Parts: sequence; C-alpha cells; structure tokens
Amino acid sequence: MLFGSSGIRQEFGPGLVDLALRVGAAIAAGAPGIAVGRDTRTTSELLEHCVVSGMLSSGASVYSCGIAPTPTVAHATRNTDAGCMITASHNPESYNGVKLLNPDGSSFTLRQQAAIEDGVTGTHWRTWDNQGHVRPIDAVDAHREAILDKVSLSRPITAVLDCGNGAGSVITPDLLTAAGATVIGLNCNVMGRFARPSEPLEANLPYIGEIVRQRDAACAVIHDGDADRMMAFDERGRYIDGDHLLMLFAKYLDRKRVVTTVDASMAIEEVAEVRRTPVGDSFVSEELLSWGDFGGEASGSWIFPEHSYCPDGVYAAALLCEIASEWSIAEELDRMPRYTLLRESYRIASPREVMGAMGADEPTHGVRCEDEDGWYLIRASGTEPKVRITAEGKTPAKAKEMLEAGHAALERAKRNLE
Repeated sequence: MLFGSSGIRQEFGPGLVDLALRVGAAIAAGAPGIAVGRDTRTTSELLEHCVVSGMLSSGASVYSCGIAPTPTVAHATRNTDAGCMITASHNPESYNGVKLLNPDGSSFTLRQQAAIEDGVTGTHWRTWDNQGHVRPIDAVDAHREAILDKVSLSRPITAVLDCGNGAGSVITPDLLTAAGATVIGLNCNVMGRFARPSEPLEANLPYIGEIVRQRDAACAVIHDGDADRMMAFDERGRYIDGDHLLMLFAKYLDRKRVVTTVDASMAIEEVAEVRRTPVGDSFVSEELLSWGDFGGEASGSWIFPEHSYCPDGVYAAALLCEIASEWSIAEELDRMPRYTLLRESYRIASPREVMGAMGADEPTHGVRCEDEDGWYLIRASGTEPKVRITAEGKTPAKAKEMLEAGHAALERAKRNLE
C-alpha cells in the first residue's frame, strides 16, 4: 500500500527515487496536463525531476510551479488535468513524498489512488517523437492575487509569521504585507532544512507567545513544510488549538454545516451541525463535495469549499489576519465552549498490525469508544510509524480516565501480538 492518509510519504532513499519516476508515468497515463510543484527539502528537486521524467515519458504537458506550497499547486491545477506536489508536509526533512490533486483541489480519492498503485507496475513509455514537455508558470503570483481578491484587513495590524523554512516562505510574507499587515517574519527562507520541527504544534513553538506580546502583535500564524496547514496564536500570545480555530473560522464566516474528523472536539457540535470523517484532509474534502460549507482538521488543515477543496494554510493565514483586524481573537476564544482534550502518540514498529488486533477495519481510521461524557480514539498514523491516542472529557478527570482506558486497550493489543 503506497498511500497513507495524505499521499505517499517515505524516508528518502533509492526506493523513493524509483517510485517517483513510476508514479509520474502512472499519473500522466490518465492526465495529459499536470501542474507540479515542490517544497523546500534538499531532496525535493531530485524527486521533482524524477516525477517529471515519468510524466514526460508518458507524453504529458508539465506546468512547473517550482518551489510552492501545496495549496498554490492546487490553485494552478484548476487549469490542468491533475496536480502533483513533492512534499512530506510536516514530517522531518529525511522524509519526502508525493501528493496528488484533482482540478478542484481535492486529493485523489481511494479509487484514484488504487489506479495509481496499479499503474506503477505498468509500462507507459511513449516513442521518441511523442514525448511530453515542460512549461514554467508563475503559480505563486496567481495564488496570491486570488487570495487578495477575497481577503482584506479593516485596519493595519502587526502579525508574527513563522514559515518553518517551508514552502510558505515564497508567498505568505508578501501576501500578508500586501493585505495590510506589518509582518514579523521568522524562518521565512528556503534553506532546505527546518530550524524547528515542521509540525506546527505548541511544543515546537515555545518562542512565539513572547514575541507576540513584545511586539504587540494582533496574532501569529504558523505554517508546516508545505503550508497546507496553518496554526495560530492570539494577541495575548496564547496558542490556539485546532478545535477552536475551526470554531473561530466557522463563526466568522457564518458557516453552519461543518465537516471535521473523528478526533476533533465534541465542543464543535455546540456551534454548528457537524459531520465527521476518518482522520485525513482527503476524507474531509470528499465529504464536503456533497455536504457542508466549511471543514477542517484540528491538526491545522482548513478547507474553504468556495475557494478550493485543498487545505489552504496560506488563505487561512490571510483570513486570520482579517479576523484579527476586526475582532479581539482572545475575547472570541474565551467565549467558546471548551472541554479537556488530550493527545498522545507512541512510536510502534507495526502500527497496522496492532490496530488490526484491536479490530480496526482500517488502521488509520482507528477504533473509537465513547460514552455521554467523553471518548477516546486509537488510530495508526498515516504518515509515521506511530499509534495516536486522542481522548476528551467534559471534565479533566474524565479526559484522563478516557486516555488511560485508551492506553490500556493499546497495551492489551500489543501483548496479544507477542
């Protein structure tokens, strides 16, 4: 199985290089025009050449975006038959991979992924006189202008921005400045290595709160490696968890039907009608195609269907600055419902086997247990050799109880495999 919950991701090595060539050829077999971009990792340029070589061998026209965020490539894909992003998103620099996109920005469906997995074993080579070609395009400028058409600040603000040395560095600083913000940029160069862990978790950002307070900033926005994610801090320098960012966006945009994942807080159901999907932005996007007017994951993926079905951390960053120019974000957050939600992860050599022992039909979908006052979810990560436990309770004691119950269930499953 090549695909996880968000594309193909592996530790970099010869196998991934060979796979990139074959995936490129398989995509092009069903998509004559393809937009391609890459993140800032040291291995991304090599893998881009490999994937493009496969596409050319199948006769495709490749529209090269260069270094660009995933949502920027998704925006360019609306004018092509498919999109391909070379990235491992928030994973460490030693990882890399491939995300595949439809013209509406949504990730390839399970059916499309299966077709690619079948296609990588085939032969798609064209003759010498039927090879494809590459055309460079300015995808970054087009994406920036599209966002500026939809977002405007009602007053000038100061915003802290940490791009984590990822692909957001090539667009978000200029975008926020053009929108009317004074930007305090951190880690906004594309040096190929990440100055901090790429995942925008509070634990990875201990310096942001103090900078927000010292510079009297209205907010801070944080990207991961390919800027499909955006997390944030309010004007008091407090990290905003993903569940409350989801509620903040829904309230500001007056969205009444929200799609989110099974690991999101039950507090969301107090502010909107909610449908839940397995963890993974591709499942949220797929559900939004038939129901809902906004969606997202607590991990920082925000999907605005009227804009794109791709999680767009760049658009979300600009929108958060717009909100900060009109509201006190801190005061809005203080008025929102809040329960105790705990998340832990455990590195395990065989997460899929463990989840199978627990009775999960699909390891990355996991097993969820609940009662009236709380729940826990155990699932295999779709991107790393880990099992994640999420637990929530209406009181801190209940949340701890549910987390301990989940941990005990995981330990039983591990013992059953020994």
